[in-house]
Amino acid sequence: MSNTFTAKIWVLGDDIDTDIILPTEYLAMKSVEEMKPYAFSPLRPELAGLIKPGDMIVAGKNFGCGSSREQAPEVVKALGISCVVAKSYARIFFRNAINNGLLLIENPDLYDEVTEGDSAEVTPGKEILYKGKKYEIASLPDNLLEILEAGGLVKAMRKRNGLS
Repeated sequence: MSNTFTAKIWVLGDDIDTDIILPTEYLAMKSVEEMKPYAFSPLRPELAGLIKPGDMIVAGKNFGCGSSREQAPEVVKALGISCVVAKSYARIFFRNAINNGLLLIENPDLYDEVTEGDSAEVTPGKEILYKGKKYEIASLPDNLLEILEAGGLVKAMRKRNGLS
């Protein structure tokens, strides 16, 4: 997963919980596609309609805190977000995101220096380039890369077991 990509930045703050990512009242909808327009609606009702495939989210600390609902990372991925870069993540959200094939990157500095609407160049497992400055990022273990490259845990296991 070392393919470099450029993404438009959407900035969110600290403690973006799963109720902000996808409010409870939309969980009963039949599909993630139906849920997409309501992503981030308590914080920024217009945001889901502005995000384009390939965009990225840059956030502060504790992204994905709150309940362990799997629909939260699913809806972020369904919006077409290429990756989320945050200072830190809630542990269960991190694992749910990886299991759903959503790339999460931890970086302590980028959030404090970005401007929404700008673009950054991301090389997963290596660095983020923003306004000429390099922000090093840790590489993910091979087993997590396998899941991300396959598009999620179920797809990775199907591939690994010769079922796809």
